[in-house]
Amino acid sequence: MAGSNPRSDLRAGADWNPETYGRFRGFRLRPALDLLTRVGDLPPGDVVDLGCGAGAVGAALRSRWPDRRIVGVDSSPAMRAEGRATGAYDAIFETDIAQWQPQTPPALIFSNAALHWLPDHDQLMPQLARRLAPGGVLAVQMPRQYGAPSHRFLRDIAAAMFPDRFQHEDAPPVSSAQAYWASLSPLGAVDAWETDYLQHLGPADGAHPVRRFTESTAMRPFLAKLSPSEAETFAAAYDAALSAAYPLLPDGGTLLPFRRCFFVLTGRV
Repeated sequence: MAGSNPRSDLRAGADWNPETYGRFRGFRLRPALDLLTRVGDLPPGDVVDLGCGAGAVGAALRSRWPDRRIVGVDSSPAMRAEGRATGAYDAIFETDIAQWQPQTPPALIFSNAALHWLPDHDQLMPQLARRLAPGGVLAVQMPRQYGAPSHRFLRDIAAAMFPDRFQHEDAPPVSSAQAYWASLSPLGAVDAWETDYLQHLGPADGAHPVRRFTESTAMRPFLAKLSPSEAETFAAAYDAALSAAYPLLPDGGTLLPFRRCFFVLTGRV
């Protein structure tokens, strides 16, 4: 019996929890702000926050472009409600970001930590770029942590404990910065890079600090397929593996190196 794919299951499954996702808001926001600094002048048009989630980037987008129409796009009802509460957006649309089509060609499509959930980036990214206004900008940040212990252990433990429950893809969901540069450079000027962030995670009650970080994102699709007792056993095995890979510091926290991939495409006029 074939297992299920955790990434596709997450897109179709239970809603996101803004509270648990927001525990590490600073770590998740910093890459978005770093990406924003690399966005230059824009042509006329809307600014779209694709996969806006709870609207963490909305205030920064509004501050940078106070006279633009700022539009959010997200499929999660709970996250959209949080995003609307920020007051940063002129509109937030309920749409699967894989199916999104703009009403008018936007000046900027800004996507922070969302597109790694979608497949076929060789097709997806050029498609998004072609939806821009002439001279528009596609700015994207995605985690590139697939091979790191924090994420690899989830797949390894799930395969060992529940061999018929999950189907894992061999290819990582996010390519290298060089690969995105190569695929997008025919469409305009590309600035692509990767950054390793060294994150100090504080102590966590009842769990390894890295599990507290991943349980609202990478761990979600695994937990969604497990019963409460299975999830408890799975989490215990994950904690044990994490303890060896990410030893605790004297303060009870740990250091988590976290790689992220960025690119900014400025289309031709």
